[in-house]
Amino acid sequence: MAAISGGKTYHHGDLRNALICAAVDLATDGGPERVVLREAARRVGVSPTAAYRHFDGRGELLRTVKVLAQCRLADSMERAAAREPGADDPALAAERRLVALCRGYVGFAVDQPGLYRAAFCVPRPAEADEPSGGRVSPEPEIRAFTLLREALEGLAKVGGPRPDSRPAAGAAAWSAVHGLSLLLLDGPLRRLPAQRRDDVVESTLAMVVSGTRGL
Repeated sequence: MAAISGGKTYHHGDLRNALICAAVDLATDGGPERVVLREAARRVGVSPTAAYRHFDGRGELLRTVKVLAQCRLADSMERAAAREPGADDPALAAERRLVALCRGYVGFAVDQPGLYRAAFCVPRPAEADEPSGGRVSPEPEIRAFTLLREALEGLAKVGGPRPDSRPAAGAAAWSAVHGLSLLLLDGPLRRLPAQRRDDVVESTLAMVVSGTRGL
């Protein structure tokens, strides 16, 4: 995967990477709908023809942005977990890690709504500006779910969910944080003041942990 710079100065020594940088900026500013190959080309100062030498069209570029957005979501979760203080009690430590991962998930959605939406967009095989015969990439790995599943497995080792319930527990935890994120971005919870929003997030995460104890 190409390295992505954090700024908006594009270097044409690697045009493909420059186009990806521009596309990530477009997604950050306005979500997946803003990711258009011609606009990315315009931002880096090249012709659409030059851009099409690196991407078959909008669909392929958007799939690349989707993978990067999912990686950044998982990175946010791991950073949140790394900041969480440990605990002498293994069960408490496992619960804290699960909550921290969930907090990093929701935090990314709130702080980076455009990239969060891009992480879960569904690019069509052929987009409006994409010529016929475009390549179709497989869906990116959902690393965020893997982190949640592994956290639940760690919790199970110290008396958490039964082994046969872990797949369902992982899906339930993911559903809770994903649903909450969407409500905060696009639903009625988007109107909450910051403190009230934080209270709702913490209450939801407490329910996730409480639910795993009952499995």
